[in-house]
Amino acid sequence: MYFNEDQLALKELTRKFVDNEINPNMDEWEKSTAPLHELFKKMGDLGLLGIRYDPKYGGQGLDYWFETAFLEELGYIHGWGVPTSIAVQTNMATPAIADFGTEYQKETYLKPAIAGDMVSAIAVTEPGAGSDVASLRSTAKKDGDSYVLNGSKMFITNGVQADFYTLLARTGEGSGYHVFSLFIVPKKLPGVTVGRALDKVGVHSCDTAELFFENVRIPVENLIGEEGEGFIIQMKQFQHERFSLLPIVCTTARYLIDITTEYIKERVVFGKPLVSKQVLRHQIADWLTDIECLQQFIYHIVRMKMEGKDVTKEVSMGKLFAAKVVSQVVNGCVQMHGGMGYMNEMLIARFYRDYRAFQIGGGADEVMREIISRMALL
Repeated sequence: MYFNEDQLALKELTRKFVDNEINPNMDEWEKSTAPLHELFKKMGDLGLLGIRYDPKYGGQGLDYWFETAFLEELGYIHGWGVPTSIAVQTNMATPAIADFGTEYQKETYLKPAIAGDMVSAIAVTEPGAGSDVASLRSTAKKDGDSYVLNGSKMFITNGVQADFYTLLARTGEGSGYHVFSLFIVPKKLPGVTVGRALDKVGVHSCDTAELFFENVRIPVENLIGEEGEGFIIQMKQFQHERFSLLPIVCTTARYLIDITTEYIKERVVFGKPLVSKQVLRHQIADWLTDIECLQQFIYHIVRMKMEGKDVTKEVSMGKLFAAKVVSQVVNGCVQMHGGMGYMNEMLIARFYRDYRAFQIGGGADEVMREIISRMALL
């Protein structure tokens, strides 16, 4: 209904890659994190890391429907860690370079990221500034043909394995939104230190790092856009980031119901399969209705994006609603599994650990509500 023959072919290609190259390794990667250079190179060779990007830099030059088709299939991955790492590469760390970068930046960083030869990360969050981006303390002071960067970043997905960071830092004095700038910071620069890989409750298949920067000299040519416009650029990029998570979450929620339905068909309690219990069937019916509403809202956002409209409010609504839906589904599915649902060996338990982070990462639920209320009321 929504995807043409070419887009369906992309979905099939992506699903085969997930089934053959990712899911068989997920149990191992949960223990050691996914090897992103190896994984991304395979994806780059298939053209999966630059679906909307200019073919001049190795991209496919396709539209948002193709991107959505690709993202939907990532929801079948057995855990949220690897889809998150992929989305960082395709929709979080590289869009600013594609949209605002120079020819040098696109050739040096975007092109190898699309090819899978470089791993990227977005470095915005700090120990004292998460959703409140304007409170960032990291500074980058102009000094000749360089900016001298000092500060730290926290909760950086792909941070351990990344070859470069798309990083926001304070370049001016005072308050306001025009005192921040966005940079490409190669990890190999002197003064860049990966402090530690953070020990998270879930999402174990992707690395999350604490980063330190001490007198790091960033070449002037690594400034993205104009000095002082980094905050504005990053706010625009957040919409790519948040949207990219929605199709993944929507597919996962439906997948969790499929897994659980199979379980309650086989699980016999008091002489009858659990699926015979009307209360469980009706709960699943409610979830499926919410998932269908979420999916249609995602497609509404895609249509708006295709028309070049501002989707800030709609993406914020989508993320807030998606978080509610997947939270209800994963909690309910664990409950339907009973004691087995609480065992680490069960796939449903992994999703239970992983998806709690969705209400925090990429913009907490409370921040989404604030964005929506401000845009609707003010």
